[in-house]
Parts: sequence; C-alpha cells; structure tokens
Amino acid sequence: MTEHTKGFIALFAAYTLWGISALYYREVNHVPGLEVLAHRTFWSFVLFAGLVVLQGRLKELAFLLHPKSGTQGLYRIAPAALFVSLNWFLFIYAIQTDQTLEASLAYYIFPLMAAGIGVAVFGERLKGLQYVSMLLGLAAVVVLTIGLGAAPWLALTMSGSFVMYGTIKKGLAVGPVISMAAEATLLAPIALIYLIGAQIWGWGGTALQPAGAFGLSLTNTLLLIFSGLVTSTPLILFSYASRRVSMIVLGLGNYHNSTLQLIIAVLVFGQVITLSHMIALPMIWTGLALFTWTAWRTERQARQLARTARKSAVSSSTEETVL
Repeated sequence: MTEHTKGFIALFAAYTLWGISALYYREVNHVPGLEVLAHRTFWSFVLFAGLVVLQGRLKELAFLLHPKSGTQGLYRIAPAALFVSLNWFLFIYAIQTDQTLEASLAYYIFPLMAAGIGVAVFGERLKGLQYVSMLLGLAAVVVLTIGLGAAPWLALTMSGSFVMYGTIKKGLAVGPVISMAAEATLLAPIALIYLIGAQIWGWGGTALQPAGAFGLSLTNTLLLIFSGLVTSTPLILFSYASRRVSMIVLGLGNYHNSTLQLIIAVLVFGQVITLSHMIALPMIWTGLALFTWTAWRTERQARQLARTARKSAVSSSTEETVL
C-alpha cells in the first residue's frame, strides 16, 4: 500500500468521524458553546499529553513550543491552533442554533477553497475530468447559497478557518500526534481558566444554558470528558493524511463529511431539505464520482510507470553485468 493510499484511507476515516460528530454535540446542547469548546480543548490536551509521555517525546514537544523551533514549530503551530479552535467553536455554535444544514454547506465550500489553495500556493494541477468536478461543485454551492436566501457568512467563516488550518498543517514537518499535542498545549491554559470561571462564577451561562455543567451528573461529566476523544481522533487522522495527499484531494474528499452532516441534519434533527438541496446534491455526487475516477486512474498510471522504470533499470543493470 502506497503512502498516498494510506493517506486517503486516513482522510476518509477522519471525514466520517467529523460527519457524524454532530450527533455527539447535539447531546451537549444544554451546555454553553464556549464551555463545550473549553472542554474539547482541555480533554484533548490530556489525551495528547498522555500519548506524548507514553512515547517518551516530551523533549520534542518542548522544542516545538520554543521560539527557536521557528516556522517548523511554534510560529506555525500557534496560528494552526487558533484556526482550528475557531472552527471548533463555529461548528458547536451551528449545532446549538439549529444551523446544521449551513454547517454542511461550509464543508461543501471547503473543498473549493482547498483546491484553489492547492493550485495557487502549492503548484498542484487538476487533471482531466477534475475540472468538470470542480465546476459541478462550484455550481452546487451557488445553488445552495441562493437557496439560503442570504450570504452564508457562518459557512464561509467555517470553511475558511479550516482551509487555513489544513494549509498550515500541510507544511509542518513533524508527525500528527506531536503537532496536535503542541496545539493542545498552547490552548489548554486558556481553556482551563475559562472552565474554572464557568464552574465558580458562571461565565458564559444563560437561563437556557446554565454554566458549570461538569459534575452536575454522570452523563454530563462523561460526555464532556469524551469530547477529547471525539476531537482528537479525527484530527490525528486528518494531520496524517494532510502530509500524504494533495490539497485537492484533501479538499474534495470533504464532500463525504458534508454529506453525512446533511443526512443527519435532515433525518435525525428534522431540518427541512429544500429544492436547492435536491438540485445541488446530485451535482456534488456526480462531481465526486468524476474526481475519484480521475484520481484512481492517475495513481494507477503512476504505479505502472514506476514498475516499468524499475524493470528497465533492472534490465539495464543485467545487460551491463553480462557485458
């Protein structure tokens, strides 16, 4: 199995977990959004810190968080942490305000932004039917946007923040566990301060969403602790994949995530699917099929060329030995 294939599998798993994560966040709808975010951050830190200790990589983590690590450490990890934290909060906000459909739109927009970054920044190139796939995706987003009847600012901010996160992570040389541990370590003190404020002084609480949910019941406590695992697992998979697949694949594969979110929004949360969704979704699925076919065919051709080159090299070496 090639590194690209491993990355694609990891990406598919990450997007599947993200696609169904709305089911979890619906269960903590009664907790203020910032408090849920703080728990996500803090318990992710606990999980990643444990992994780093078990792997004996504390010195490596300390170096990444030191200014001397430069753009392959602190100065790249810090903005990545901010962008992913913003994305986490906006997703929680979308679920809590019954805007899961707009959250799914965000992840339909994301692939277009990611592919654009891939072409403009990383010099990647679309191939064959991938141009048609991109056009179909763009047309579908336009249809969905018109169907909303307003500019989708929430969706645009969600997709933009995650594109920036993916772009930063793609240029990072360290592995996924240590990079995520560094991000969580930077955010954990802020999260802990907020959680203390929420528990003692009721920061962020309202009549409908009282603060300080941790410890009120076993269910609340377990759900909030579990947020660390819900958060960290797909991020590790995504970080692993981002170093092995192109930005174009990274982006367009996200349609799987957004479609799962859309299905959950309609079938589980009871949100109404509109005519624009009925028009746009077949366009998106067609674009995905075209893109996947082209990517598979391109990789198969690359493997065939590599095998041919190896055979030619072996043949040439044998002839030279005989001579």
